[in-house]
Amino acid sequence: MVKKVLVGYGIDVDAVSGWINTTNGTPADVTNISRGIFGATVGTDRLLKMFDHYKVKTTWFMPAHSIESFPKQMAKVRDAGHEIGLHGYTHEFVSQLDLQQERDVLQKSIDVLTQFAGKKPRGWTAPAWTPSKHSIKLLEEHGLLYDHSFMHHDSQLYYLPHAPEQWSETDYKNASAHDWMKPMSALHPSSLVEIPANWHVDDWPAFQPKPALGSAGFVDPHQIERFWKEQFTFCYREYDHFVFPISIHPQVSGKPQILMMHERLIEWINGHEGVEWCTFEEMANAFKNGEINGVDVEGGVDA
Repeated sequence: MVKKVLVGYGIDVDAVSGWINTTNGTPADVTNISRGIFGATVGTDRLLKMFDHYKVKTTWFMPAHSIESFPKQMAKVRDAGHEIGLHGYTHEFVSQLDLQQERDVLQKSIDVLTQFAGKKPRGWTAPAWTPSKHSIKLLEEHGLLYDHSFMHHDSQLYYLPHAPEQWSETDYKNASAHDWMKPMSALHPSSLVEIPANWHVDDWPAFQPKPALGSAGFVDPHQIERFWKEQFTFCYREYDHFVFPISIHPQVSGKPQILMMHERLIEWINGHEGVEWCTFEEMANAFKNGEINGVDVEGGVDA
Protein backbone atom coordinates (compact mmCIF):
# COMPACT_ATOMS: atom_id res chain seq x y z
CA MET A 1 0.00 0.00 0.00
CA VAL A 2 1.19 3.52 -0.79
CA LYS A 3 2.11 5.57 2.25
CA LYS A 4 -0.30 8.36 3.16
CA VAL A 5 0.76 10.56 6.04
CA LEU A 6 -1.21 13.67 6.96
CA VAL A 7 0.82 16.11 9.06
CA GLY A 8 -0.55 19.32 10.51
CA TYR A 9 0.01 22.04 13.05
CA GLY A 10 -2.70 23.04 15.51
CA ILE A 11 -1.83 26.41 16.99
CA ASP A 12 -3.56 27.39 20.24
CA VAL A 13 -3.41 31.17 20.19
CA ASP A 14 -4.50 31.56 23.81
CA ALA A 15 -2.75 34.95 24.07
CA VAL A 16 -3.96 36.67 27.26
CA SER A 17 -7.04 34.51 27.75
CA GLY A 18 -5.18 31.57 29.24
CA TRP A 19 -3.53 33.75 31.87
CA ILE A 20 -6.64 35.59 33.06
CA ASN A 21 -8.41 32.26 33.57
CA THR A 22 -6.70 31.53 36.89
CA THR A 23 -9.30 28.80 37.74
CA ASN A 24 -9.22 29.59 41.48
CA GLY A 25 -10.03 33.30 41.35
CA THR A 26 -6.58 34.65 42.21
CA PRO A 27 -5.64 37.84 40.34
CA ALA A 28 -3.70 37.34 37.13
CA ASP A 29 0.02 38.13 37.18
CA VAL A 30 0.79 41.13 34.98
CA THR A 31 4.02 39.58 33.70
CA ASN A 32 2.07 36.52 32.58
CA ILE A 33 -0.31 38.87 30.77
CA SER A 34 2.70 40.22 28.90
CA ARG A 35 3.64 36.67 27.89
CA GLY A 36 0.21 36.36 26.32
CA ILE A 37 0.63 39.65 24.49
CA PHE A 38 3.96 38.40 23.14
CA GLY A 39 2.19 35.31 21.80
CA ALA A 40 -0.53 37.30 20.07
CA THR A 41 1.95 39.69 18.48
CA VAL A 42 5.61 38.67 18.17
CA GLY A 43 5.03 34.91 18.36
CA THR A 44 2.17 34.96 15.88
CA ASP A 45 4.16 37.05 13.39
CA ARG A 46 7.15 34.72 13.59
CA LEU A 47 5.06 31.57 13.11
CA LEU A 48 3.17 33.05 10.17
CA LYS A 49 6.48 33.93 8.52
CA MET A 50 7.77 30.37 9.03
CA PHE A 51 4.61 28.72 7.71
CA ASP A 52 4.63 31.01 4.68
CA HIS A 53 8.26 30.09 3.96
CA TYR A 54 7.45 26.37 3.97
CA LYS A 55 4.06 26.80 2.24
CA VAL A 56 2.27 25.05 5.09
CA LYS A 57 -1.39 25.76 5.89
CA THR A 58 -2.28 25.21 9.53
CA THR A 59 -5.18 25.31 11.99
CA TRP A 60 -5.33 28.11 14.56
CA PHE A 61 -7.60 27.43 17.53
CA MET A 62 -8.61 30.90 18.70
CA PRO A 63 -10.34 31.75 21.95
CA ALA A 64 -12.89 34.40 21.02
CA HIS A 65 -11.16 36.65 23.56
CA SER A 66 -8.02 36.60 21.37
CA ILE A 67 -9.99 37.72 18.33
CA GLU A 68 -11.77 40.51 20.17
CA SER A 69 -8.61 41.66 21.97
CA PHE A 70 -6.16 41.40 19.04
CA PRO A 71 -8.30 41.76 15.90
CA LYS A 72 -5.53 43.05 13.62
CA GLN A 73 -3.13 40.28 14.61
CA MET A 74 -5.71 37.53 14.28
CA ALA A 75 -6.73 38.96 10.90
CA LYS A 76 -3.20 38.20 9.69
CA VAL A 77 -3.86 34.53 10.39
CA ARG A 78 -7.22 34.59 8.62
CA ASP A 79 -5.93 36.51 5.62
CA ALA A 80 -3.01 34.10 5.19
CA GLY A 81 -5.52 31.33 4.53
CA HIS A 82 -5.12 29.29 7.71
CA GLU A 83 -8.07 27.46 9.26
CA ILE A 84 -9.65 29.01 12.37
CA GLY A 85 -11.12 26.69 15.00
CA LEU A 86 -12.87 26.98 18.36
CA HIS A 87 -11.01 27.16 21.68
CA GLY A 88 -13.46 28.64 24.19
CA TYR A 89 -13.87 32.31 25.01
CA THR A 90 -11.29 32.87 27.76
CA HIS A 91 -9.72 29.41 27.65
CA GLU A 92 -12.29 28.14 30.18
CA PHE A 93 -11.61 24.72 31.67
CA VAL A 94 -14.76 23.17 30.26
CA SER A 95 -14.85 20.34 32.78
CA GLN A 96 -15.46 22.97 35.50
CA LEU A 97 -18.43 24.61 33.76
CA ASP A 98 -22.04 23.68 34.33
CA LEU A 99 -24.08 22.70 31.29
CA GLN A 100 -25.57 26.15 30.70
CA GLN A 101 -22.20 27.86 31.05
CA GLU A 102 -20.73 25.45 28.52
CA ARG A 103 -23.61 26.11 26.10
CA ASP A 104 -23.19 29.87 26.49
CA VAL A 105 -19.42 29.81 25.94
CA LEU A 106 -19.75 27.58 22.88
CA GLN A 107 -22.48 29.71 21.30
CA LYS A 108 -20.60 32.97 21.93
CA SER A 109 -17.40 31.49 20.53
CA ILE A 110 -19.14 30.23 17.39
CA ASP A 111 -20.78 33.62 16.85
CA VAL A 112 -17.49 35.54 17.20
CA LEU A 113 -15.48 33.17 14.99
CA THR A 114 -18.19 32.99 12.31
CA GLN A 115 -18.42 36.75 12.06
CA PHE A 116 -14.63 37.08 12.02
CA ALA A 117 -13.84 34.33 9.51
CA GLY A 118 -16.94 34.68 7.34
CA LYS A 119 -17.83 31.02 7.82
CA LYS A 120 -18.74 28.73 10.68
CA PRO A 121 -15.81 26.93 12.34
CA ARG A 122 -15.62 23.20 11.71
CA GLY A 123 -13.53 22.06 14.66
CA TRP A 124 -12.97 22.54 18.40
CA THR A 125 -10.22 21.78 20.85
CA ALA A 126 -11.01 21.92 24.56
CA PRO A 127 -8.87 24.43 26.47
CA ALA A 128 -6.20 22.48 28.36
CA TRP A 129 -7.80 19.38 26.79
CA THR A 130 -10.38 19.22 29.61
CA PRO A 131 -13.77 18.61 27.93
CA SER A 132 -16.86 17.73 29.92
CA LYS A 133 -19.03 14.67 29.48
CA HIS A 134 -21.52 16.94 27.69
CA SER A 135 -19.06 18.41 25.19
CA ILE A 136 -19.43 15.86 22.41
CA LYS A 137 -23.23 16.14 22.28
CA LEU A 138 -23.01 19.93 22.26
CA LEU A 139 -20.54 19.88 19.38
CA GLU A 140 -22.85 17.55 17.47
CA GLU A 141 -25.80 19.86 18.10
CA HIS A 142 -23.86 22.66 16.42
CA GLY A 143 -22.94 20.48 13.45
CA LEU A 144 -19.17 20.49 13.94
CA LEU A 145 -17.02 18.20 11.85
CA TYR A 146 -14.22 17.30 14.24
CA ASP A 147 -12.77 17.52 17.71
CA HIS A 148 -9.15 17.67 18.89
CA SER A 149 -9.27 16.91 22.62
CA PHE A 150 -9.23 13.15 23.19
CA MET A 151 -6.57 10.46 23.28
CA HIS A 152 -8.14 7.09 22.43
CA HIS A 153 -5.37 6.79 19.79
CA ASP A 154 -2.28 8.86 19.11
CA SER A 155 -1.84 8.63 15.33
CA GLN A 156 -5.05 7.28 13.79
CA LEU A 157 -8.29 9.09 13.00
CA TYR A 158 -11.56 7.68 14.33
CA TYR A 159 -15.14 8.58 15.08
CA LEU A 160 -15.08 9.98 18.58
CA PRO A 161 -17.06 7.89 21.09
CA HIS A 162 -19.45 9.58 23.45
CA ALA A 163 -18.28 9.56 27.04
CA PRO A 164 -19.11 6.26 28.75
CA GLU A 165 -22.48 6.49 30.43
CA GLN A 166 -21.16 4.75 33.48
CA TRP A 167 -17.95 3.80 35.21
CA SER A 168 -17.60 2.88 38.86
CA GLU A 169 -14.98 4.94 40.64
CA THR A 170 -12.92 3.32 43.35
CA ASP A 171 -14.13 4.62 46.72
CA TYR A 172 -12.07 3.26 49.57
CA LYS A 173 -13.84 5.22 52.30
CA ASN A 174 -17.55 5.04 51.52
CA ALA A 175 -18.16 1.84 49.58
CA SER A 176 -17.45 -1.85 49.60
CA ALA A 177 -15.21 -3.41 46.98
CA HIS A 178 -18.25 -5.00 45.33
CA ASP A 179 -19.60 -1.50 44.58
CA TRP A 180 -16.72 -0.52 42.28
CA MET A 181 -15.81 -3.90 40.75
CA LYS A 182 -17.85 -3.30 37.60
CA PRO A 183 -16.80 -2.76 33.99
CA MET A 184 -17.13 0.50 32.14
CA SER A 185 -20.21 0.79 29.95
CA ALA A 186 -19.86 0.37 26.19
CA LEU A 187 -18.52 3.09 23.90
CA HIS A 188 -20.79 4.38 21.12
CA PRO A 189 -19.43 6.54 18.28
CA SER A 190 -20.53 10.09 17.65
CA SER A 191 -20.59 11.84 14.27
CA LEU A 192 -17.38 13.75 15.12
CA VAL A 193 -14.03 12.84 13.63
CA GLU A 194 -11.29 12.86 16.25
CA ILE A 195 -7.95 14.45 15.39
CA PRO A 196 -5.96 12.86 18.23
CA ALA A 197 -4.66 15.09 21.00
CA ASN A 198 -1.23 14.14 22.32
CA TRP A 199 0.64 15.80 25.17
CA HIS A 200 3.81 14.17 23.88
CA VAL A 201 3.69 16.24 20.66
CA ASP A 202 2.85 19.54 22.35
CA ASP A 203 5.26 22.40 22.99
CA TRP A 204 3.75 23.60 26.29
CA PRO A 205 4.90 20.92 28.80
CA ALA A 206 8.56 21.10 27.76
CA PHE A 207 9.03 24.77 26.94
CA GLN A 208 6.64 26.95 28.98
CA PRO A 209 8.15 28.01 32.33
CA LYS A 210 5.13 27.50 34.59
CA PRO A 211 5.58 24.47 36.90
CA ALA A 212 2.19 25.06 38.54
CA LEU A 213 0.60 24.32 35.16
CA GLY A 214 2.55 21.12 34.69
CA SER A 215 5.27 22.51 32.43
CA ALA A 216 9.04 22.43 32.78
CA GLY A 217 10.10 25.35 30.62
CA PHE A 218 13.78 24.71 30.09
CA VAL A 219 14.10 21.45 28.16
CA ASP A 220 16.71 21.37 25.40
CA PRO A 221 14.82 21.74 22.07
CA HIS A 222 17.09 19.14 20.48
CA GLN A 223 15.85 16.61 23.03
CA ILE A 224 12.20 17.31 22.16
CA GLU A 225 13.04 17.30 18.46
CA ARG A 226 14.44 13.79 18.85
CA PHE A 227 11.43 12.84 20.96
CA TRP A 228 9.00 13.95 18.23
CA LYS A 229 11.06 12.42 15.42
CA GLU A 230 11.07 9.04 17.15
CA GLN A 231 7.28 9.09 17.43
CA PHE A 232 7.00 9.93 13.75
CA THR A 233 9.57 7.24 12.81
CA PHE A 234 7.68 4.56 14.73
CA CYS A 235 4.38 5.45 13.07
CA TYR A 236 6.01 5.61 9.63
CA ARG A 237 7.40 2.10 10.19
CA GLU A 238 4.21 0.59 11.59
CA TYR A 239 1.40 2.18 9.56
CA ASP A 240 0.68 2.74 5.88
CA HIS A 241 -1.76 5.50 6.84
CA PHE A 242 -1.45 7.77 9.87
CA VAL A 243 -1.76 11.36 11.05
CA PHE A 244 0.76 13.46 12.95
CA PRO A 245 -0.96 16.46 14.60
CA ILE A 246 1.48 18.85 16.29
CA SER A 247 0.11 21.19 18.98
CA ILE A 248 1.90 24.48 19.65
CA HIS A 249 1.36 27.94 21.15
CA PRO A 250 2.74 31.22 19.74
CA GLN A 251 3.98 32.38 23.15
CA VAL A 252 6.02 29.16 23.34
CA SER A 253 7.01 28.24 19.79
CA GLY A 254 7.47 31.90 18.89
CA LYS A 255 10.75 31.84 20.82
CA PRO A 256 13.87 31.70 18.58
CA GLN A 257 15.26 28.36 19.76
CA ILE A 258 11.86 26.65 19.38
CA LEU A 259 11.27 28.15 15.93
CA MET A 260 14.58 26.72 14.79
CA MET A 261 13.49 23.32 16.09
CA HIS A 262 10.30 23.52 14.01
CA GLU A 263 12.30 24.48 10.92
CA ARG A 264 14.49 21.40 11.31
CA LEU A 265 11.46 19.20 11.99
CA ILE A 266 9.53 20.40 8.92
CA GLU A 267 12.53 19.85 6.66
CA TRP A 268 13.12 16.38 8.12
CA ILE A 269 9.46 15.34 7.75
CA ASN A 270 9.49 16.58 4.16
CA GLY A 271 12.18 14.00 3.43
CA HIS A 272 9.61 11.19 3.77
CA GLU A 273 7.50 9.92 0.88
CA GLY A 274 3.73 10.17 1.16
CA VAL A 275 3.69 13.22 3.47
CA GLU A 276 1.00 15.85 2.99
CA TRP A 277 0.77 19.00 5.11
CA CYS A 278 -2.83 19.97 5.76
CA THR A 279 -5.25 21.64 8.12
CA PHE A 280 -7.16 19.62 10.68
CA GLU A 281 -10.36 20.20 8.71
CA GLU A 282 -8.67 18.66 5.67
CA MET A 283 -7.59 15.67 7.80
CA ALA A 284 -11.17 15.11 8.96
CA ASN A 285 -12.56 15.42 5.43
CA ALA A 286 -9.98 12.95 4.10
CA PHE A 287 -11.13 10.43 6.70
CA LYS A 288 -14.84 10.93 6.03
CA ASN A 289 -14.23 10.63 2.27
CA GLY A 290 -12.27 7.38 2.64
CA GLU A 291 -8.98 8.91 1.47
CA ILE A 292 -7.14 7.84 4.62
CA ASN A 293 -7.72 4.84 6.85
CA GLY A 294 -8.56 5.07 10.53
CA VAL A 295 -9.57 2.81 13.40
CA ASP A 296 -12.66 1.84 15.36
CA VAL A 297 -12.52 2.57 19.07
CA GLU A 298 -13.89 -0.20 21.24
CA GLY A 299 -14.27 -0.79 24.96
CA GLY A 300 -16.73 -1.42 27.75
CA VAL A 301 -19.79 -3.64 27.80
CA ASP A 302 -23.48 -3.06 27.15
CA ALA A 303 -25.70 -3.17 30.19
